[in-house]
Amino acid sequence: MLTYLILTTRATILAAIIGGVITGYTRRKADRTGAVIVASGAAVGLVASIVMAVFKNTTSLVDSGFWNSVIYVTALGAYAVFLVFSLQPVQKRGSRILGAVPWLALGLLLVTLIVYAMPEVWAYPYKVLQSEKTIISTDFLYNMIGMTGGLLLAVVAYFAVGQCVLRISEKQAGLLLKLELLLNAILQLAGLFSVLLQKRLVVSNHTMFSFVVFTKNHSDWFIYLSMLLPLVVAIGLWIASFREHEPYANPAEHRRIRAKWRSIRRWATTAPIVFLLCVCSMTVAEAINTQEVALSPVEETQMDDENVYVSFEQVSDGHLHRFAYETENGKAIRFIVIQKPNSSSYGIGLDACDICGETGYYEKDGQVVCKLCDVVMNISTIGFKGGCNPIVIPYEIRDGRIIVPIEGLLAYESEFK
Repeated sequence: MLTYLILTTRATILAAIIGGVITGYTRRKADRTGAVIVASGAAVGLVASIVMAVFKNTTSLVDSGFWNSVIYVTALGAYAVFLVFSLQPVQKRGSRILGAVPWLALGLLLVTLIVYAMPEVWAYPYKVLQSEKTIISTDFLYNMIGMTGGLLLAVVAYFAVGQCVLRISEKQAGLLLKLELLLNAILQLAGLFSVLLQKRLVVSNHTMFSFVVFTKNHSDWFIYLSMLLPLVVAIGLWIASFREHEPYANPAEHRRIRAKWRSIRRWATTAPIVFLLCVCSMTVAEAINTQEVALSPVEETQMDDENVYVSFEQVSDGHLHRFAYETENGKAIRFIVIQKPNSSSYGIGLDACDICGETGYYEKDGQVVCKLCDVVMNISTIGFKGGCNPIVIPYEIRDGRIIVPIEGLLAYESEFK
């Protein structure tokens, strides 16, 4: 249960916060056309995320790296367009059509946020059923309760942030939105660089590599910063709710003013509570959830300046074996090898995946399990792309040995801390 609470919270909370700011800002400033455009973006994003989830988990047509790069480029482009067309001089000179451009950009940003965050969440029931085989099981129920809890936190955060933004000035709402989108843009730019480096579409350099590593290793801090900004707004509104002195002409109007500030106080209280629960989920709950499983030690094997060599004798027992190459920076790039059931072939891949990162895999009751999300791997599919499978690495089999090029491992150095 804790596993899916943590995974769902981490996957959705940033999108929920930014989505709440966008919604509040839109309601605060947009005309009817702008509001419809932004709402349509949210609807398109939800539908597209469901379609993406189905394709990613039932076909091999989806290249995660390619589609993520499309999302990154689209989000960065929409962010740049919004910044330009939200400038006051541009707005004054623009026509009615140009006036809709900022809202189109925000609608597109909502699409990218939802399509990036939600497909893996929609797929969690499918992944659990890969090991449980039926929904009539206690484990399936607990895991789905965890997933639902994470979604509930995201939904409450979305409404709390939106309501708080709705009650601050237009200028303050615009500043908050731009800061939130800046945090998102940094993460998206790091993701784009990571894909380009992994696919070797750009020449690696120290600055780009360091930026990607720093951002990936501190991604949670960007989420915390995204919470901190609306938290400041919520605290300000909460304090202001006790100091309201709006003039009123009669008792009925006074009751209306007091009811308005009570509503503001409730939302301003809800936001810090839900943020605290999210932080606890990503820290305390994760510490509890991950402390029980220890990865097996890295095994020694032969290597030279070009390759790592694993003999069949080391890995022909049907159990999980873990190996590593230590880089000049002191990072251990781990990979796993396991002989496939009733076969002479081997499942070989990085001890990390695109979804859960470098948390690794362990063997339990003859099955290979992801340490972070508890998904049980189909050993026969290890070595193929998709889902929570280990990241595919290049290798060849020759002379009774598995030969893994060091150059192929170094391409994934950024995946390991």
